Amino acid sequence: MKMSDTQVPNPIQGKRVGFVGKMGGMNKRELQRLVSSNGGFLASPDDVQNGDVDLVVIGAEQWPPASVDDLLSDTTQSLAASGTIQIINETLLWQQLGMVDDELNIRRLYTPAMLAELLDVEIGVIRRWHRRGLIVPAREVHKLPYFDFQEVATAQRIAEMLAAGASVKQIEKSLAELARYVPDVERPLAQLSVIVEGQQILLRQGEGLVEPSGQMRMDFDALEDDDTEKFVIQIRDEDVDKTESAEPVVLPFERSVTLATAPNTPEQILSEAAALEDDGELDQALEQYRTALMMAGPHAEINFRIAELLYRKGDFTAARERYFMAIELDENYVEARANLGCVLLESGEEELAIAALYGALKFHPDYPDAHYHLAKCLDKLGRRDEATDHWRAFIVLAPDSPWAAQARDRLMQ
Repeated sequence: MKMSDTQVPNPIQGKRVGFVGKMGGMNKRELQRLVSSNGGFLASPDDVQNGDVDLVVIGAEQWPPASVDDLLSDTTQSLAASGTIQIINETLLWQQLGMVDDELNIRRLYTPAMLAELLDVEIGVIRRWHRRGLIVPAREVHKLPYFDFQEVATAQRIAEMLAAGASVKQIEKSLAELARYVPDVERPLAQLSVIVEGQQILLRQGEGLVEPSGQMRMDFDALEDDDTEKFVIQIRDEDVDKTESAEPVVLPFERSVTLATAPNTPEQILSEAAALEDDGELDQALEQYRTALMMAGPHAEINFRIAELLYRKGDFTAARERYFMAIELDENYVEARANLGCVLLESGEEELAIAALYGALKFHPDYPDAHYHLAKCLDKLGRRDEATDHWRAFIVLAPDSPWAAQARDRLMQ
């Protein structure tokens, strides 16, 4: 990374770096790579406490908040007081490395479940927005997306428009039209000064507002008419009733639609299934997902989507089996493991639920949702000490989560 004249020199280069407390921006493996890539050496916890270190970084996510006395030995503190060891907080480290702007804190990330809770929508809605590209995760861990504050704001705008009566297709078309005015911007809702007014998206340019159509106002009713799906109707000679009649022959509409050109690839079928899901046609969406599965063969993601719909329909037994299939096809699918745990918990199979949630944490130890559900499950079984560990882990990993207040209340008991 090229540094400007005003930037602080690399604080890690040639130094032994130790970390104490809970880090908010990276996990241990990422920290090790960061230190190595910047020419430093990662110090062990013992090295930190023995004073065999040059730089100590205090994590920004330490909870409950701890003083330096609680985190560092007297030896290390004495060396810091003499100037031999430097102590900084995590946010300052990221700033000095040029990874965040000075005025910003480390980004807090939201899982799909947290975002759904925050916006008071079903988690399936968040997943569909993600699949359609309306919201983009800041990172993914074993297929689990994490969304930052920028995407939370984008999701809130989408939710406002849907509540005002706009459809997802209308939003997508409006954004595509806005792209004509700002071709270098990939995501107008997140990157531009955009105003959501009812069903409309307005782009602020100078002192004025530009609508996707280029006009001062946009008629969403007309947009919806223009956006109506068109079918290719193929009428064959044998489809026409040849009975002689003085009246003109009219081919029934329902019969015509069945002759429309159907999707012929798994991708097209998945797209159609997602559209049916958006429209609340769960049974038809399920059939399309199953059709896609038959065409594509064993597929973890499709099994996961089927499991989600079965869960929404209240068929926990079938949902559980589909989650199992997804995990068998991809053992790293941590969201499938966590969701399986939730289904088992709702089915009264607490011990199996605990096993599933521990399985999720085995592959992704920093998965906040898994800690949250595991804590609730352990509390339900009266295993409060174990539950407390996971409540603490959750509040450290997701201090801004919609469930954070519940976790703090539980830890105060």
